[in-house]
Amino acid sequence: MRTVFWENNELKMIDQRILPARFEVLSYRGHKEVAHAITDMVVRGAPAIGAAAAFGLALAGYESASTSTDGLIADLKASAAVLKASRPTAVNLAWAVDRLMRVAEKTER
Repeated sequence: MRTVFWENNELKMIDQRILPARFEVLSYRGHKEVAHAITDMVVRGAPAIGAAAAFGLALAGYESASTSTDGLIADLKASAAVLKASRPTAVNLAWAVDRLMRVAEKTER
């Protein structure tokens, strides 16, 4: 089983705070929830944190109510800032979010 995975338009993460005593998979449907989980150390390890943040940005895309590409990009930038602030020293987190933002910003407008 993966530590961080996508299922039914939700981010799923093993709650690493309670291991090895218990095993629980938590579900997230919004980027702010993911940012909070990163801050609270539900997910640990640089690659897993980066993946969680990238999935959080994908959720931000689902959350956006924008009807234009420019509006979506603005929403994603705001969400990216929230995710990056969840653990500012996490290099993989910033790398993953920045990489996805570069792809999104290349989208035709």
